[in-house]
Amino acid sequence: MKRDYFEGADVAVTVCATDGTILDMNAKSRKTFLKPGDPELIGHNVLDCHPEPARTMLAGMLKTQRANAYTVEKEGVKKLIYQCPWYDDGAYAGFLELSIVLPENLPNRVRKPKETR
Repeated sequence: MKRDYFEGADVAVTVCATDGTILDMNAKSRKTFLKPGDPELIGHNVLDCHPEPARTMLAGMLKTQRANAYTVEKEGVKKLIYQCPWYDDGAYAGFLELSIVLPENLPNRVRKPKETR
């Protein structure tokens, strides 16, 4: 039985192929990126969803398989965006984007490595 662990998660997950074609979006991603009356984005190119200079940067990431992480704030909501390559049986298959809403007072915990004997 195949499980879709991300479908009910409160994280927007978007998956695209190596050429940028959007393959899948979980419910949070569809809610985040599709407005009422908008057409389905699956099957469309993710590059068409990004203005410059983000479009050129994302095209380069697709080619070089380079991950990218940053935070963004819009209308008082801060998000962590993490974009990374994904692989199918070890072969580069495209990119995965996670968009995670960050709490207003996000704690940062510094972990110290365990001492070795």
